[in-house]
Amino acid sequence: MNLSRREFLKSSLAAAAGMGALGLLGACSTNENTTSTPSPEATGDTIATALDAPYTALSADAITEKTVDFVIVGAGPAGLCAAVKAAENGLSVAVVEKTGATGGCAKFGMGILAIGTELQRAQGEELDLDAMYNMFTEYTHYRTDCVLMRRYFEESKETLEWIESMGVEFEEAARYFEKSYPTWHIVKSETGVIGGGQAKTMTDHLEARARELGVEFYLETPACRLETENGKVSGVCAVSTDGKQGYHFLCNAALIATGGFGNNEEWVKEQFALNLDQDFFGMRFPGHEGDGIQMAWNAGVKQSEMIEEMIFDIFQPGSTGAYTNDIKLVMQQPNLMVNQQGKRFFNEEQVQNTTYTGNSLRNQTGNTGFMILDEAIKQSYVEANRVDFTSRVWNTDDFTQFDANFKTMEESGYTAIVKADTLEELANKMDIDPQGLAATVAEYNQLCADGYDPLGKGAAYLKPITTAPFYAAQYYPSSYGTLGGIKVNSNLEVLDQNDQVITGLYSAGTDSCTVYGDSYMFLLPGNTMGYSVNTGKFVGEAVSELLKK
Repeated sequence: MNLSRREFLKSSLAAAAGMGALGLLGACSTNENTTSTPSPEATGDTIATALDAPYTALSADAITEKTVDFVIVGAGPAGLCAAVKAAENGLSVAVVEKTGATGGCAKFGMGILAIGTELQRAQGEELDLDAMYNMFTEYTHYRTDCVLMRRYFEESKETLEWIESMGVEFEEAARYFEKSYPTWHIVKSETGVIGGGQAKTMTDHLEARARELGVEFYLETPACRLETENGKVSGVCAVSTDGKQGYHFLCNAALIATGGFGNNEEWVKEQFALNLDQDFFGMRFPGHEGDGIQMAWNAGVKQSEMIEEMIFDIFQPGSTGAYTNDIKLVMQQPNLMVNQQGKRFFNEEQVQNTTYTGNSLRNQTGNTGFMILDEAIKQSYVEANRVDFTSRVWNTDDFTQFDANFKTMEESGYTAIVKADTLEELANKMDIDPQGLAATVAEYNQLCADGYDPLGKGAAYLKPITTAPFYAAQYYPSSYGTLGGIKVNSNLEVLDQNDQVITGLYSAGTDSCTVYGDSYMFLLPGNTMGYSVNTGKFVGEAVSELLKK
């Protein structure tokens, strides 16, 4: 079939909801977390709440009024891409950002998803777009926006090349883990960073390009109020973090993308029944308190489904000190995992998929589990100087210093990873039921002897637990942040309580990312940042069309 998919999708989008767009990653809040949620009656054009109290307290001469085409709330990857694309098309753009720097949480990340790129082909990887799309929709049980996801995947190569045109280089199309696909395009760092933080080079280039095009940035200036009139965007209010300077932006288009609410303890508990830093250790990026979502709700925007972008990591409440990458990787291999009852509950081969592991941990008492191995297993990694599953994030190629590093870790006071001379001592150190652990180890060792695991782990990873000392690492669910909160259509136009488009209002990035169903799609790594940069670019294009500049 020779029909142009892109033209079909564009016409479908236009027919479904008219010419629209989407918003992007950003920041907006007062100097304290905003934890209130709106009542069902909160559907007026503007509602004064604690969120904009610092702004309303300003005198008239402390507020500067500005007229621009397009206001972007938040300078993360989606916001930056939208700013660049809109400015390239001749729009005047203002970006308000709660923190003192651009990039959002992307500056701690590594790369973006893309399909069908030259880098993949150079590595001998030919990914079929239809196969990737079909796998995604089936993985999410069709709880995704199929039209939007098709466009995202289809234009991901073009978006990557657009970013490359700004001087960004990508060094590898990587898999996050063995069973995933090489969609993760790792940014080549210009500062020598390896692992988390490589993508900062990309966001720095996006900011530089935006400034070159005349985009105005207002850092340390959280947005606090969204104004609409007759179902259309009319303005955005913001105030400096010191509360001394306010801005009233008159505009015809705005984007909200504030990075979610992963740093808001109360919201995380209310929405997900998780307790930050107690039984859940989600990444807490400053500025991600949900202010932009609250601002949207205050203006009558419909709430969307929200989930945690679930992963897992090694934690223990109250533990101090630190481990090195070699210890971390050794303790995240497919060995024996048990819960507090000492019972096995998981196919440990899936530990490489952090989303699956985090989901499984949530079903256990206290949301926790423990990875167990013995001296023989540990020594096999040291002698081979390799582990079963490597990591592109936690890079190391030297496991020979494990014992020395372990001693240093113990001396630092770190208690989420321990060793003991007996299984009973190990159980007591980790508050695992000793009898349950002893029984499970006996059963597990028999499985290893038989070479068959009814939970599905491959025979190559069935390694018995027999030789002292014994090691354990405590696992808890974690996350990269929250997803969703603002309801959008396939064009990323924001919807009101009656599912009607609020003309000129868009949301992209994590604030409106509800495309994964109940679990992050880690089989196609780079997905969240890829979604952010692509939807940001889509917004810039759509706003340009909307305003016809």
